[in-house]
Amino acid sequence: MPKPEKRIHKIIDPKDRHWVGNGFYVSTMFSVHSEDYRYLSPFIMLDHAAPRYFAPTEEKHGVGEHPHRGFETVTFAIKGEIDHRDSGGGGGTIGTGGVQWMTAGEGVVHEEFHSRRFAESGGEFEMVQLWVNLPQRYKMTKPRYQSINRDQFPHLSHQGQEIKLIAGTFADKQGPALTHSPITMFEIFGKKPGKLELDFTENSNTIFIQIAGEASIGEKSIKQGQAVLFQRTGARVTVNIEIGSHILVLNGEPIDEPIVAYGPFVMNTREEIVRAFQDFQAGQMGQLVHEQERKET
Repeated sequence: MPKPEKRIHKIIDPKDRHWVGNGFYVSTMFSVHSEDYRYLSPFIMLDHAAPRYFAPTEEKHGVGEHPHRGFETVTFAIKGEIDHRDSGGGGGTIGTGGVQWMTAGEGVVHEEFHSRRFAESGGEFEMVQLWVNLPQRYKMTKPRYQSINRDQFPHLSHQGQEIKLIAGTFADKQGPALTHSPITMFEIFGKKPGKLELDFTENSNTIFIQIAGEASIGEKSIKQGQAVLFQRTGARVTVNIEIGSHILVLNGEPIDEPIVAYGPFVMNTREEIVRAFQDFQAGQMGQLVHEQERKET
């Protein structure tokens, strides 16, 4: 018996872009402040920095140190290179096709910049940053940093298309990213026109981000830069892929708990948000050691 199809809840057009720091010119595709969280959870927010050329420079382009608590940040380097450092000791450089996954947990201060090598050479830069909620029992877990390069992901051929598996399972393969709640995450690269059938857990939330090219679901065309939110019911999505289509697929078990998101913190109550600001101001989330300080020690 065929699995019931998931129906589209909403197609979201790209929003006006804005600068995050001086290195990420992004469109916020969705957030808990703009969409019904029932169809997002466990995902909180997604920024897409569409392709943009940066001239060679000796300046640092990116966003300086800032705090987070209660969730995870996932950065996808579609094109270009990104340097990361955080007060939990995590850090590294990811290049085109790489992913860095930072669990803020009880609290970290971090920064993200174009890598020095990329800044000096210049080039086209494209990035996606996703915020992933943590279940209440993991809100105050110890910070963790995962740096995963392109060649560490399984690349599968499925129904004539290429699948790059980031987290969860697909066709009996396991993605390398570790998660705190059930999440499946992969990218689709359209190699030829064709129909692709994707199966998910019943009552899970599913989001498609059309990073490049076009696709269609039923009679709905999905254009470059659009996001698709699906209803929870159903377990299959049938998508018609075009050559050059690049889709980021997010699927997860909803975290049906109270959520309060304010600024850089995502907790369960307003009181926990107030405490997060107090702890950050008291220096309890740590601090970054700057280059000059490292040279002097």
